[in-house]
Amino acid sequence: MATIAIHREDAYAQQCDAVVTRVTEEGVELDRTVFYPLGGGQAGDTGRLRLAEGTVLPVIDARKSRRGEATPDDTVHVLDPACDWASRLAIGTAVKAEIDWARRYRHMRFHTATHLLCAVVRELVDGCSITADYARLDFAMTAPLDREAVQRGLEELVARGLPVGCEWIGDDELRAQPQLVKSMSVSPPLGFGRVRLVRITEVDLQPCGGTHVRNTAEIGALRVAKIEKKSARTRRVVLEFA
Repeated sequence: MATIAIHREDAYAQQCDAVVTRVTEEGVELDRTVFYPLGGGQAGDTGRLRLAEGTVLPVIDARKSRRGEATPDDTVHVLDPACDWASRLAIGTAVKAEIDWARRYRHMRFHTATHLLCAVVRELVDGCSITADYARLDFAMTAPLDREAVQRGLEELVARGLPVGCEWIGDDELRAQPQLVKSMSVSPPLGFGRVRLVRITEVDLQPCGGTHVRNTAEIGALRVAKIEKKSARTRRVVLEFA
């Protein structure tokens, strides 16, 4: 049974009622979830599973299922081994899945900021990391980057309060438009019939399964913390919240 990934359509959903569908040594899979699994450079969510009788089981990570027939939305909720979760959870157990919202919202703001960065630095991306503390993009380029110019470009796009939304296209449509793919290191998940695009009005459109804010103004004050030459063909940009 494929997981219904609520965060794909509503990144602001903080909790949901769910049922355990699979139990592994690592954790559990659910029939639906608000947890985003590690992927596309974005860290997996943390939070908790709450049982009907009140027991709270900490979720310390979320990762994509490694089952052979798994879809990109099938998620393993990695539970704290200290809470003896294996004796409390079985297939069919009803739970309430709750994410650490403050941490997730920082991921959403940073992830949206990296899309703006792609609009400011119009080069292919060759590496990405999105955490609650910083966001990093590595650009495949040899020319130096002007830190002040990048800072100004980001501030302008944040201040414009541009709408951010998602839409879906078929696999063949994406193959016919290779220019939409901005990343050299992360390939869109083809073979499942459709691919999600994230659109920032007027400035960016690209395949992405991550979580984002609804408007660039929500990103808030950003600081280009560092620009460095990682190799002869790579420039790294690190963003932090100001």
